[in-house]
Amino acid sequence: MSTTDALILQTIIDTAHDHFFIVAPDGGIRDVSPGAAAVYGMSREELCATTVQALVADGVLKPSVSLEVIRSGEPAQVVQHTGTGRRVIAQAHPVFDGERLVAVVSRSMDLTDLQLLQQEYSLLQRRFSEHLKGRLASQEDSECLEAELGDLEIKSRVMREVALLLKRVAPTDATVLMLGESGVGKTAFARQLHRWSSRADGPFIDVNCAAIPESLFESEMFGYRQGAFSGAAPGGRVGLIEQAAGGTLFLDEIGELPLSVQTKLLKVIQDGRVTRLGDSASRRVDFRLVVATNQDLAARVEQGVFRLDLYYRLNVIPVTLPPLRERREDIPGLAERQLARLNERYGETKMLGRDLWQALMGRDWPGNVRELENALERAWLSAAEDVIRGRETLLTTAQGTPERHQSAPPPHQSAPPPHRDESSPHRDEPFSADACDGQDATLRTDEGLKDALARAERAILAELCHRLSSTYAIAERLAISQPSVVRKLKQHGLRILR
Repeated sequence: MSTTDALILQTIIDTAHDHFFIVAPDGGIRDVSPGAAAVYGMSREELCATTVQALVADGVLKPSVSLEVIRSGEPAQVVQHTGTGRRVIAQAHPVFDGERLVAVVSRSMDLTDLQLLQQEYSLLQRRFSEHLKGRLASQEDSECLEAELGDLEIKSRVMREVALLLKRVAPTDATVLMLGESGVGKTAFARQLHRWSSRADGPFIDVNCAAIPESLFESEMFGYRQGAFSGAAPGGRVGLIEQAAGGTLFLDEIGELPLSVQTKLLKVIQDGRVTRLGDSASRRVDFRLVVATNQDLAARVEQGVFRLDLYYRLNVIPVTLPPLRERREDIPGLAERQLARLNERYGETKMLGRDLWQALMGRDWPGNVRELENALERAWLSAAEDVIRGRETLLTTAQGTPERHQSAPPPHQSAPPPHRDESSPHRDEPFSADACDGQDATLRTDEGLKDALARAERAILAELCHRLSSTYAIAERLAISQPSVVRKLKQHGLRILR
């Protein structure tokens, strides 16, 4: 390294806002940035005279991200606790000379600093969104927007603002982060964003990140060459990212990605290039990235399960879709649209009775648009006449019991059994412990509550895997999210058998 290069590198280390460590393969600390002293409670000279193993043993920091990289040879991220009582996010990357590890470069950020940056970033994003909305409000005619909404049913002011913002950013290639509770319609808005964009003639590739096992994610997303691994398809396979070339790649449930996969995705976003498994050559791929999550990604960064650099790469244009309970004006349009779909699907013409509309508008719909659509389908299938009557029919949950705000039976009087419709694909059947490998509610010898609950959970999931045809149907039956079902099935080694 020339003298000039050394001076440049030293200036970067000395002036960096993040706290840098340069660590040798044996754990010895070669250099640190001056700001690290305030976080770790030791001077720069003291830090450079010791090892990361000694820092861990003395309680200066725990765990060591550099030791993890030395162990694995892969980039890593951890949340560290320091001897000064601070929590920091530490990221580290290996430096190789050929195949030989020569150093580890790590940087850390105090979570206090991160929170201040997030607040500043959120303020700037809010001002940017307000600027766009105000600009569009004066440019866009309401009737023109109505004609361009496609399949979206929007009447509320807040959702029209969201639509106007998406229409404004659609011609750009900026990454959009869709935020909101499960079932609010993030996928529908992502599709509309694609239709408004200059890539509308290209593909829209919809990927549920939570539904792809970690072991298959790389081959599914990046593709592979023929013979890349045992069982690889003849001729190889084009990955989902390459399939999105010229169009939009929509990654739903982005918060569920494992850290190892996040690193590979970040590299693709940064470089715009994809390398298939078993291939040495990379391919440039031109796509627009849209992601969605119902989780707080900033909180997951603080927990150490989501990369900070990926978070900032994704959070370019954040768009929050409010829950249905905060935009009840949209319920009539959504209900009418679902009713039209059901009439077309089943070849009959049914209408909602007047007594149902009050129930529709008064319910909070915790599952949002998805729950509304599922409830209407159950009501449609349960109705013997052309007019769907009875609020109890509509508001019967997937478990077959009325909502908790409905009237309870008088004391000492049992509730009537729930209505069952054998023609419904989501019909509810009583769970039988005997039907699931002889499971029962009795504790076994030397079995604690945790093991008993896990056994009961597996029995319920196993029974539903025999009876229902998708993870979405199981999620509806159990009143949990679909990604949770995917994780639980993987945890218990189960799969759907229908």
